[in-house]
Amino acid sequence: MDNHRDWRNVAVLATCQMLYNSGRSLLVATSPLIAYEIAENKALSTVPISLAVIGTAAATIPASLLMRRVGRSLGFATGSAIGVAGGLTCLHGLYHGNFTTFCLGALLFGLFSGFAQLYRFAGADVAPEHFKSKAISLVLAGGLVAAFVGPELAILGHHMVADTPFFASYIFMIALTVLSGVIVMGVNIPKLSPEEARKPGRPIGEIMRQRVFIVATLCGVVAQAVMNLLMTSTPLAMRHASHAFSDTALVIEWHIFFMYAPGFFTGSLINRIGAVPTICAGIVIQTMGVAAALSGDGVGNFWFAMAALGLGWNFAFTASTNLLTQTYTPSERAKTQAAYNFIIFTVVAFGSLSSGVLMHWFGWAWVNAGAAPLLIVSLLTAAWLGMAQRRA
Repeated sequence: MDNHRDWRNVAVLATCQMLYNSGRSLLVATSPLIAYEIAENKALSTVPISLAVIGTAAATIPASLLMRRVGRSLGFATGSAIGVAGGLTCLHGLYHGNFTTFCLGALLFGLFSGFAQLYRFAGADVAPEHFKSKAISLVLAGGLVAAFVGPELAILGHHMVADTPFFASYIFMIALTVLSGVIVMGVNIPKLSPEEARKPGRPIGEIMRQRVFIVATLCGVVAQAVMNLLMTSTPLAMRHASHAFSDTALVIEWHIFFMYAPGFFTGSLINRIGAVPTICAGIVIQTMGVAAALSGDGVGNFWFAMAALGLGWNFAFTASTNLLTQTYTPSERAKTQAAYNFIIFTVVAFGSLSSGVLMHWFGWAWVNAGAAPLLIVSLLTAAWLGMAQRRA
């Protein structure tokens, strides 16, 4: 029975991950271009994406605490409702050419993202130890279909409404978000038992001082921040290099494909070689992506850079999430997951905000050059933990 429940939860959560990521990839592919057209200051063209990341960070703690009280299914459905409100607000701002309103919509969609970031944890909440890494990676693999759905819907809706480019695309985004809120009600994850709910667990400061928590968080931050920094800048960099939007959409599609396709085997890889070696492999692959981006501005360079960043992110981020599950008990999971996601997306928000300024004033090369030291620090930290664990 438990095995059936675990696979059912993974299927439901992976489907919701697919729907959420389809909407998110649509936002990523279109919002910098929309903002570039409607904002007076072109340096603000990545602000909508940055606000979406800020919204993600802002929602992480409230989302975790709400789900501790009302359960996963109702909590996730609440997040979807906020996402629908965000899509409608984006639609209003787009129709009226109002940059501020469009940004507000992106912020609200980011709040939904803060809830959706818990899909991967939810799959592992009640899974047996041997299934946790597979549950996490398979839920993330749900984003695979989104690699093509989001950008293709962006292309399909680009000129569907005369005089308002991408208007229909955002109608599609709203429909995807509504569907995710309906489907997620089928998830079956029990609330904490009364005994677990009464146990306060260790103080969050004590949990965060564990070296495993520190390394898991640092590596998760760098994997997500580097990926987001370069992904956010890519549509603008390709525009500056005079590439067509169809080429940009293709690059984003394959980037997201490589982010989620490995999810079908990353869990097995972690079980086989361990979380830390998988993190290290992911960091090395992301570094290869940065090198490709620095080597030229052809479509092939962008494609390889984004593909490597996506693949490296999958290894490093999935393994970091798996590593984090070793640091808390059931009664501590809400606050630990909240702290982890809050730290990650707060840092990512600052990086995303700076990406537009870096692109505007310094160019694509400097955006990539700024990512390299972060990857080196992350690799050294993961290697240090690996050596410490072997000695122990």
